[in-house]
Amino acid sequence: MNRRLYIPEDSGALAVGADAVARAAEAAGAEVWRTSSRGLFWLEPLVEVDSAEGRVGYGPCTPADVAAIVAGTPEHPKALGPMDALPYLQRQQRLTFARAGLTRPLSIADYEAHGGGAGLRAARAMAPEAIIQAIVDSGLRGRGGAAFPAGIKWRTVAQAPGELKYVVCNGDEGDSGTYADRMLLEGDPFLLIEGMAIAARAVGASRGYVYVRSEYPRSVEIFGRAIEVARAAGWLAGFDMEVRMGAGSYVCGEETAMLESLEGRRGVVRAKPPLPAIAGLFGRPTVINNLLTLAAVPTILAEGPAYYRDFGVGRSTGTMPFQLAGNLRFPGLVERAFGVTLRELLFDYGGGTASGRPVKAVQVGGPLGSYVPEEHWDVPLDYEAYAVVGAVLGHGGLVVHDDTADMARLARYAMAFCAQESCGKCTPCRIGSTRGVEVIDRLLAGDERQEALLRDLCDTMKHASLCAMGSMTPLPVLSALNHYPQDFRR
Repeated sequence: MNRRLYIPEDSGALAVGADAVARAAEAAGAEVWRTSSRGLFWLEPLVEVDSAEGRVGYGPCTPADVAAIVAGTPEHPKALGPMDALPYLQRQQRLTFARAGLTRPLSIADYEAHGGGAGLRAARAMAPEAIIQAIVDSGLRGRGGAAFPAGIKWRTVAQAPGELKYVVCNGDEGDSGTYADRMLLEGDPFLLIEGMAIAARAVGASRGYVYVRSEYPRSVEIFGRAIEVARAAGWLAGFDMEVRMGAGSYVCGEETAMLESLEGRRGVVRAKPPLPAIAGLFGRPTVINNLLTLAAVPTILAEGPAYYRDFGVGRSTGTMPFQLAGNLRFPGLVERAFGVTLRELLFDYGGGTASGRPVKAVQVGGPLGSYVPEEHWDVPLDYEAYAVVGAVLGHGGLVVHDDTADMARLARYAMAFCAQESCGKCTPCRIGSTRGVEVIDRLLAGDERQEALLRDLCDTMKHASLCAMGSMTPLPVLSALNHYPQDFRR
């Protein structure tokens, strides 16, 4: 029998040559299964082989390494040992990413063999209100940044009048350093399909849409094929769904701008009320959840709300897939319960900086998140604790900078980014960001009077902008100004 090798087909693995490694393995006589990624990006392309101890890993591999792996050569220089024993994985609490690296993305048989489908089967035996109550009891909150309780949103939609209702998944993952949505869309698409089918049953929706950013064409292709497989398998009885590609606008990550885009218009933020739960897509009651929120739902239904709630701290229940990026030795996906600290993620998992220099700042929560200084690295990562120190968790992305980073220029970049990506509907965001770039330039030119003007401008943007695009842009600017004032003194 040919030796079976498992090689990821995730975009991250493909970018560093996984296809060439797979071709070399087939040429050497191996049976190759293309799987999802475990999220250990510094080891890609990663090759795994079955053994008596479970899957044994090798990486990062080149085509030249493969013949010896296929032959079973002992003491291979790229050998990692049993994958389940790797500290990077062993210390994690993977619920949403339990199948990462194990299954073939479009195989329902693989998905079900690793526990998939149990949540949907449980939901079909429950009354809709009981499903919603399970989500409420679990404490699940939105993973897109706002952290609104998912069960409350579902109940609002379920109680809203109207026969036609929608479930919309926001997969517009535009934050810097984030890739969890992409990994699930490409690697475990049936998990999202299952979560959306459960949500549809709970609220009485008959149609679903998954909105994916245009920079993820592979995700759109694979997820579209997964929908066809799920439809043929009878998973979508009474509910159908489709994937839609965005047009490249960052602001379409905001739920109402996304609705505008889905309806065929330019992505511009809507004023509230009405809330999308009452009048959302095409004016109908609509559940809008981030992809990671919906992907957490099957676990809650399969294991029970108490099981999920036992992970985390306080009102931040469950786990969060933290995405480590930037200047790190070991970038990758780390799923841990809320309450883990930034210091643990940076050094126990990330291994410190790739440059070997000290960490200076970590931007948490995307391009509009705060720069977190060392004095706050031991604050538990949960929504309330981070709000106290003026930071946000957002989508769980972490971007690390070493001590060569110029925080003033990074603050200027935040304002320029807002000016570039603003939908233009409200004056504080549209004009405030443009003026912000000018004020920072004058401050860096030596006019220290501009600091007070910059703070006033940020206060206006924070409290008067129509959506988070304008109201959150001050976070990176003020955190850089407050914690790294020396970078603003030329």
